[in-house]
Amino acid sequence: MKCLIATQAIKICFSFKHPLFFLALGSLTLAAGCVTRRAPEAPPVASKPAPFVTVTNAVTAPASKTIAAVSNSPAAAAPAGTQTLFDGKTLKGWAITDFAGHGEVKVEDDKLLLEMGVMTGVTYTNPIPKTNYEIELDAMRVEGSDFFCGLTFPFGDNPCSLVLGGWGGGVVGLSSIDGEDAAHNETSKFMNFDKGRWYHVRLRVTPAKIEAWVDKDKLVDLPTQDRSFSIRIEMELSKPLGIATWSTTGAIKNVWLRKL
Repeated sequence: MKCLIATQAIKICFSFKHPLFFLALGSLTLAAGCVTRRAPEAPPVASKPAPFVTVTNAVTAPASKTIAAVSNSPAAAAPAGTQTLFDGKTLKGWAITDFAGHGEVKVEDDKLLLEMGVMTGVTYTNPIPKTNYEIELDAMRVEGSDFFCGLTFPFGDNPCSLVLGGWGGGVVGLSSIDGEDAAHNETSKFMNFDKGRWYHVRLRVTPAKIEAWVDKDKLVDLPTQDRSFSIRIEMELSKPLGIATWSTTGAIKNVWLRKL
C-alpha cells in the first residue's frame, strides 16, 4: 500500500511538471520502503581440516635427500658369509620375467631398474636354499604408487611373497597365508614409503618362522606351524626367487643371500 501511494504521488508531480519531481522520486520511494535492499552476505564458512590418520611404522625420508642423490649412491660391500646374487653390472644369474605388459629392465649405476609397466620383474635362475636362509636387499620406489618390491621366495616346497608398498602404496605383508593375501592376513601392516629413498629389507626363513625387517623395524614375525603358504597368481612367473613391481618403477641393489 505504501508503495502504491508513493507511486501515485510521483505520477501527479510529474504530470504537472512539478519542480520537486526528482526530490519526490528519491525521498518518497525510500520512505515507502520500495528500494530493494541487498541481503546480508552469509558469514564465511571455515574449511574443515582433513582428518588425522595414524600410520604405524611410518618412516620419513630426510628432507635433504633427493631421488637423484640417493639413486646414485654406491653399492655396499657384501657382508662376510653372504653370497652376492646381483653384481650391480649385469643380469648374470637373472632373467627378465615374462609378465604381460612389463616395463623395461635396466642395470645402471650399480642398481637394477624395474621400470613401470603393468608388472615388471626379474627371476633368479640359479639354485637357492628352500629354508634356513636370509635374503637382504635395498629397494626404492622411484615412480608410481603401488608395490616397488614384491620379493617371491621359497618356504620349503611352497612359494610366498613379501610385498612392500602394495594396495595403493603402503601395505606390507606376506602373500599368501592360508589363502589370504598381504592385505587380508595378520602380517598386514601400513608403512609410508617415500619416493627416492632406499629401504633396507631383510627376510629370514626357517622351518619355524618367517621374519622380515624394513630398516630396523621388524614387520613380520610369523610362526609357520599349521599354516599353508602360496602366492597370488600374478606372481607365478617369479618362482622360486624373484623381484617384481606393480605399475611402479622400482630400483634394487645389494642383493645378498646368507645360509643359516
